[in-house]
Amino acid sequence: MDSTKEVVSVKIGFIGLGIMGKPMSQHLIRAGYKLTVYDINVSAVEELAASGAIAAASPKEVGEQSELIFTMLPNGEHVKSVILGEQGVIHGAKPGAIVVDMSSISPVVSKEIADALQAAGMEMLDAPVSGGEPKAVDGTLAIMVGGPESAFQQAKPVLEHMGKDITLVGGHGCGTTAKLANQILVNVHIAAMSEALILAAKAGIDLQKMYEAIRGGLAGSAVLDAKVPLILERNFVAGGRIDINAKDLTNVMDTAHAIGVPLPLTSQVLEMFHSLKADGKAADDHGGLVQYYEKIANFQVSGDSQ
Repeated sequence: MDSTKEVVSVKIGFIGLGIMGKPMSQHLIRAGYKLTVYDINVSAVEELAASGAIAAASPKEVGEQSELIFTMLPNGEHVKSVILGEQGVIHGAKPGAIVVDMSSISPVVSKEIADALQAAGMEMLDAPVSGGEPKAVDGTLAIMVGGPESAFQQAKPVLEHMGKDITLVGGHGCGTTAKLANQILVNVHIAAMSEALILAAKAGIDLQKMYEAIRGGLAGSAVLDAKVPLILERNFVAGGRIDINAKDLTNVMDTAHAIGVPLPLTSQVLEMFHSLKADGKAADDHGGLVQYYEKIANFQVSGDSQ
């Protein structure tokens, strides 16, 4: 798989054409791969087919047509259904096929799926991503991978069309575990950022100038640069939805409790997300967490706050 011709000859499947999966699939089409796609959303499949993909009627059909199958789905139950269900990939793919699950799911579920695939003569990589929709669109996602080195080396040339920093973290479940740690860092950081913004806003200082003053120091971060400008514009269109991040933090807490690791900050942020979901904001971007603080402080953050 060293030459471009050999790489592009690999038949690829992609299941899950949502906010992340669609742009990721489009990168593969542009790279020249023969791509077979499936999603329960027929219009998403039709859109990809119009761009050159082959439409499949089921995950099983994707497996039949592909050597390397990617999944990008909302949760572990969806992933299990698509791979192991009655019309699942496992019933169509041939021995030697590799399934790369790029969803954010529990390491326990990921290992369970990997074991079932191995029993059928197939391999699995858990390869969740970080960067949200903007990084999916520009093809620079961070991809953290768990699974065998041999399968990783076969999948890596394809992953390079979707991501920039691609790291084999360890064996099965290590990619999903790394993603859990990533989600702690991102979402707790957003909560800390929201606390800082509401304090500064209600104190009456110019938030844009404050942001410019601190972003180059120790408090600066990719999270700060990605979320503060959107918050100041009151733009909560989802790049990473609140309900999806709540699902991720639930996986974090379940895993932590199972191995005896208390996570007091993460548990607090998860409760904030549940509060926002109850308030009808499940589909907002997780930067919309600032709205939780606005409600309890009875003050709104914006670029005009000064």
